[in-house]
Amino acid sequence: MGAPGKTASFSIWDCVVFAGMLLISAVIGIYHAFAGAGKTTSKDFLFGGRSLNALPVALSLTASFMSAITLLAMPAEVYRFGTILILQGTSYLLTSIFCAETFLPVFYRLDLTSTYEYLELRFNKYVRRAATLLFIIATVLYTGIAIYTPALALNQVTGLDLWGVVILTGAVCTFYCALGGLKAVIWTDVFQVVIMFAGVASVIVRTVIVKGGFGPILEDSYHGGRMQLWNFDPDPRRKYTFWTIVIGSTFYWTFVYGVNQCQVQRYNSCKSMFHAKMSLFLNLLGLWVILGAAVFCGLCIYSVYKDCDPWTAKRVSAPDQLLPYLAMDILQDFPGLLGLFVASAYSGTLSTVSSSINALAAVTVEDYIKPFFKTCSEKKMSYISKLLSLFFGVVCIATAGLASTLGGLLQATTTIVGVITGPLLGIFMLGIFFTFANSKGAITGLMVGVSLTFWITIGAFIYPSLKSNTFPLSLSTEGCNISLDTEGNWTSNPASMVLTTTASTVFTTLQQAEVTERPAIADYWYSMSYMYFVPFGTLATFVAGVIISLLTGGRKQSINPQLFLTKEDWACSIFSCSWLKHVTKADSRRWTPHSAIDHDSSNTDL
Repeated sequence: MGAPGKTASFSIWDCVVFAGMLLISAVIGIYHAFAGAGKTTSKDFLFGGRSLNALPVALSLTASFMSAITLLAMPAEVYRFGTILILQGTSYLLTSIFCAETFLPVFYRLDLTSTYEYLELRFNKYVRRAATLLFIIATVLYTGIAIYTPALALNQVTGLDLWGVVILTGAVCTFYCALGGLKAVIWTDVFQVVIMFAGVASVIVRTVIVKGGFGPILEDSYHGGRMQLWNFDPDPRRKYTFWTIVIGSTFYWTFVYGVNQCQVQRYNSCKSMFHAKMSLFLNLLGLWVILGAAVFCGLCIYSVYKDCDPWTAKRVSAPDQLLPYLAMDILQDFPGLLGLFVASAYSGTLSTVSSSINALAAVTVEDYIKPFFKTCSEKKMSYISKLLSLFFGVVCIATAGLASTLGGLLQATTTIVGVITGPLLGIFMLGIFFTFANSKGAITGLMVGVSLTFWITIGAFIYPSLKSNTFPLSLSTEGCNISLDTEGNWTSNPASMVLTTTASTVFTTLQQAEVTERPAIADYWYSMSYMYFVPFGTLATFVAGVIISLLTGGRKQSINPQLFLTKEDWACSIFSCSWLKHVTKADSRRWTPHSAIDHDSSNTDL
């Protein structure tokens, strides 16, 4: 193993592996562009002809989740807070069952291109367009983060040219999205998820060899306090507990797999409801594998650097650089393996960006273009969809550039994304589960949810939670030959002075000195675990929508019952008939929403 802090350099084989990943992704897009040359409708481009099987869709769902942010951030969180994050596996199970039995039957039956079209059918066009606008804002900002954050982390650790790689990966992704549509996105996701697993596996296998087996890694983690699993503290200010992880993650992933256009668009591309449900449950297996690998990577980082934390020692500038630092340290002597790891991280970026671009094009065509250009032919709509894919690819790359020039934008953008996620889930739940809810309740609930969530997240951004609430585990620098000078800066220590002060102690001391400047609300309301932000936004929207709907007399006009869960949906759950027979297109898509309700605003109750 290379010495900590050793500078890595890309060999020719590393470059070949990385370039090969980009080239194959582009070729897949070109293939599907020519293979689908005879199909000219926008739905063929955006939904792959609705002819896909469960397995490739499941792998695509998994790849979309396994972003580079996840690959880099999850192991770093385990390194700092322990294995309690593996409890997210429970959330994945609850989410998969709930979404398969509630949201999926409704959206699949309606045969919608845009998830947000449901909100017009259920409420009115104003609710739909407001929700679509929020989705576009959140997705563009998040995608910019997904492009820039891993690129910055890998640049600072491996020395790869930051903007060269950002523009190259963004351009390749935009290229195959604009050419091949959803089929290209899904099949490149299948290829990229294999690369991602291979890259993570290379780090795990090499670490196990270096440490002499799994036993020493687990033993180091146990003695270092990382093998923490059960914490039932009900205090909502605690960053990670059983309750914050299971409840918070369940709400968040319900949004992702229940109502998020990126994921709904995938399982709606399946050829039957059976395959759609199967894709969610096969995806669950992929999520568990990813989670287990990410958690073990965190333990690998701790086992290797238990006596010399690179973050505390300022050898990396942020925790999300820890896994690339480990990969650089243990893989660089093996030609091609460091390139494989970097390719796996950027595969996560490509899968996330391609999902976002395709979803953004779909909702823009359906929610903002078709309503105003009703006479436009399907062939022209297909061209417009491709141009929009190209446009949003450029916008997302530009957003990554903006993030780099305004240092505080990354955290601010993450805050904005969190503000939007919960209220969007709340408004869909209001529409599906409460038949009496009306458009006045929906639009009011959406405004209340966004406002309250924005308030608490901005407060948390200005007044970060104290370390006494987050409980980071201790980090040692005893083996680094460094110490703190009188001004609190890290300096080299040729005499190998033993350092007992940890990063958490330093930061806690600094924050305790500022306690007197914090308002009381900062240590209670603003210190709520960020894991609760999405549930809070969902419930605020949901409760406000129910109350306003009741106060305004509820829904006054008749509405098609297919917009709600039907008796057939409950009778034919994933545990009964959908496992026993394949549901065909003719059986599962019996209703055309456009014939059931007039989209004119005069047919609304707003």
